[in-house]
Amino acid sequence: MAVPKKKTSKAKSRSRRASAWRLRAPARSTCPQCHEAKVPHVVCGNCGWYGGRQAIEVD
Repeated sequence: MAVPKKKTSKAKSRSRRASAWRLRAPARSTCPQCHEAKVPHVVCGNCGWYGGRQAIEVD
C-alpha cells in the first residue's frame, strides 16, 4: 500500500478544501418569452416557459 513521503501542510490541505467554495453568483440568462432574468436550463418562474413551450402554469 502506498504511503505519503512527506506530511501535507495545513496550507495545502486547506487550500484544496477551499477550492470548492462558491464565491460568485449563479449564472443568469434572459427568458425568450417574457425577457425576465432566469437561471439557465430551468423553467422561467415568471411565465412558466421552457424549451419553447409552456412547461408549468403560473398565475
